[in-house]
Amino acid sequence: MRSLVVGVLSLVVLGGSAVLAQPPIRKEPVHFKAGESGATIKGTIKGDETVDYVLNAQKGQSMVVTLEATNRSAYFNVLPPGSEEALFIGSTSGNRYEGTLPATGDYAVRLYLMRSAARRGETATYTIKFGVY
Repeated sequence: MRSLVVGVLSLVVLGGSAVLAQPPIRKEPVHFKAGESGATIKGTIKGDETVDYVLNAQKGQSMVVTLEATNRSAYFNVLPPGSEEALFIGSTSGNRYEGTLPATGDYAVRLYLMRSAARRGETATYTIKFGVY
């Protein structure tokens, strides 16, 4: 009986450590050139990499984000300032977001591969475009 309890506890501890082993989210600031209201970034993600593209915007402004990727499992979410609850979820809504922003602050556009593709170590080369008006 004791070995059964030890085995179950080992699985719980090992399973919990897998969640803690997630790689950190890479944060990249988005800067617009002087006089411009948009920016384009090209890059690559692989496996469970996640990138937060961070840009500052004002309440009431419109934001447009589009993603073109070589892997159909690449998506992005839009997170408002100070929240992990997404305004937009790409995996259910597609690779284009357009909306009026509800608050002033730093928005995160979180780029990722779907879990199944990430587990297989797939790669996505992408172009992501940002506009704030």
